[in-house]
Amino acid sequence: MMNTIICGMDAHDNTLSNRIGVNTEAPETMTAKNTLEGRQKLFHYLKDLAQKKDGARIIVAYEASPLGFGIYDDCVEAGIECHILAPTKMPKSPKDKKKKYDERDAQRILELLRAHVLAGNDLPDIWIPDHQTRDDREMVRSRLDVGRKLTGLKTQVQMLLKRNKVVKPEDVGNSWTLSHRRWLEGLELKPGARIALLSLLRQIERLEEDILILDKEIKALSETERYKLPAEALVIQIKGVGLLTAMVYLTEIGDMRRFDNRKQIGSYLGLVPSSNESGEGSDRKGHITREGPARVRKVLCQATWSRVACDEQEAGVYQLIVKKNPKQKIAVVASMRRLGVLMWHIAWDAQVKAGVFKDDSIEAASFQTA
Repeated sequence: MMNTIICGMDAHDNTLSNRIGVNTEAPETMTAKNTLEGRQKLFHYLKDLAQKKDGARIIVAYEASPLGFGIYDDCVEAGIECHILAPTKMPKSPKDKKKKYDERDAQRILELLRAHVLAGNDLPDIWIPDHQTRDDREMVRSRLDVGRKLTGLKTQVQMLLKRNKVVKPEDVGNSWTLSHRRWLEGLELKPGARIALLSLLRQIERLEEDILILDKEIKALSETERYKLPAEALVIQIKGVGLLTAMVYLTEIGDMRRFDNRKQIGSYLGLVPSSNESGEGSDRKGHITREGPARVRKVLCQATWSRVACDEQEAGVYQLIVKKNPKQKIAVVASMRRLGVLMWHIAWDAQVKAGVFKDDSIEAASFQTA
């Protein structure tokens, strides 16, 4: 059997804690700085060890985190096989959750990787998006973040008015219309409250200007060859789905071919119920798993309410679900799942027609968020 050098890595902003073993031999611990120089030293050490073991295969794995794909890219550039693991699919006992430290986490990753290499166990690795998809995500995610901040600021304005016992007159009109803003700017408050209110209004104005810029850029991105057909298909064919929802869906999921059926896409989106089954006991369903990209669930929820409001057929289906189960959340989640699956079918067909992903090889894809 060919020797294999297995490296389980626990990655942090400043350090990389590694447990390194050859086949079934006892592993050793090596800590490196999470810098380009530190990673290069680790790779040189692994390669030197591989030469001593007659050209052994080298495999590295670490958990997905806000660090992104930098370590993965460096591994690939160095000619080292690398896997990024989905934290939500990593088996953890209650004891593991209470006793968490770097070397223990690295050892757990090493054991998973070793079981995969030597015994053929499934590895909970994520799909690695190409560099273009990663860059496209940055812009779309920024738009969502700005929208979230804007909503938070508007809530702060409402709380400030409540604290100061200010009630909006009926003749002012709807919230955040031009007349409403003029009323806010002209309010007579105590000096501190007025300064705070004007500060919030200035921040809101700046964020709204930023949203206009980002929306323009996202529209331009949607008109590129990579997204034009899929984005148009989603917006035109599905009532309630706008351009931002379509672009969030397309950039977060990427290659639609990595899913084989509706069950897999539902699982990826985290919109399937958790299961609690033991022995001969019946299968008890719990809350949805909430695995996968929360950003997609957010836009699916918003689009679902729009569909219920503007699509008679969807509203009818929604009401049928509500009649069977009066809990509104269950009907909303079911509608979100139906919408997510429908978008997957339409985007798949459009991507095939556009030839977006022309290569036949799809990198490793556990159905978790990248």
